[in-house]
Amino acid sequence: MNGPDQIHAPIPCSDCGIYQLCLPTSIGQADVDLLDKIVKNRRIFKRGDYLYRLNHPFQSVYAIRSGSVKTYVLMDDGRLQITGFHIAGELLGLSAVNTRVYSCEARALETTSVCEIPFDRLEELGQQVPSLQYQMLRIMSREIAHNQELMLLLGRKNAEERLATYLISLSSRFAKRSYSATEFNLSMSRGDIGNYLGMAEETVCRVLARFEQEGLIAMQRRLVRLKDVDRLSAVARGNGKSESPAELVG
Repeated sequence: MNGPDQIHAPIPCSDCGIYQLCLPTSIGQADVDLLDKIVKNRRIFKRGDYLYRLNHPFQSVYAIRSGSVKTYVLMDDGRLQITGFHIAGELLGLSAVNTRVYSCEARALETTSVCEIPFDRLEELGQQVPSLQYQMLRIMSREIAHNQELMLLLGRKNAEERLATYLISLSSRFAKRSYSATEFNLSMSRGDIGNYLGMAEETVCRVLARFEQEGLIAMQRRLVRLKDVDRLSAVARGNGKSESPAELVG
């Protein structure tokens, strides 16, 4: 069993979001070395630190090496809406390419290590390595698909299905980074998870407790272990036990 400590270990460069831009196209070690040279800073952010702020000028994209980050926007009425949860190996900031200002805020959920890549240098490299631009389009396309899936999740699923889908999605994302697919930290608070999934914090706590009682998961503070991935996946698809109508509120 890999355990929770693996979440804090930096991923190898070969699994980093930046290297997704070129490695799948087999462009060769020389171009990979060129990509590595444009990384401006390898920075450490403490829990609560901002990577970037809303409407600040867009200058860099960020590749998470270890830790996790949440992104969110501030609504007109002053409320906060979480728009994403990002783990090691993923990229941040590409949504600002069009407007040239950051369209959300990004804060570290725990001690987080990132590589900062100036976007103008990335564009220059794209002119030298045409396949790099195609890979950037693929990453942006995945972000659009993820946003569409989230809209479907919020509009069509009940609380149990939403939370099961969230856990299965995390499992898949961690597995892609060579982390454990069945044991990981929920670095977002219960309140943040509820905000992201359109649920009350109390509903998140109640559903997690029910999953634990039914043997789907085991919880120890923020550490979650998926005990029955098949049944949890069935719940996510709407084929498992459903909530009563009274529990769908919030």
